[in-house]
Amino acid sequence: MQHHIQQEERESKGAFFIEVEGKRQAEMTYSKAGTSMIIIDHTDVSDDLRGTGAGQAMVKAAVLWARENKIRIMPLCPFANSVFKKNPSYQDVLK
Repeated sequence: MQHHIQQEERESKGAFFIEVEGKRQAEMTYSKAGTSMIIIDHTDVSDDLRGTGAGQAMVKAAVLWARENKIRIMPLCPFANSVFKKNPSYQDVLK
């Protein structure tokens, strides 16, 4: 399933998210730690999107964004951390 990942940032926080019919169905939130690192602190996927790869798609979007912007990621969220552990190709952005 193809997911359209969006991103928002406000001051020291941000999120990658998926909306379906105008409603947020999945969200991965982060906090900024300075200008060169984010801390992923929570991932939530609705029952409707569970099992569709939505969570992994949001982590991948964060990795691509981090590479593009020379930012490191600290995945404190257990889900995000498990995705990083399963994907050796993501290690370059880990803090």
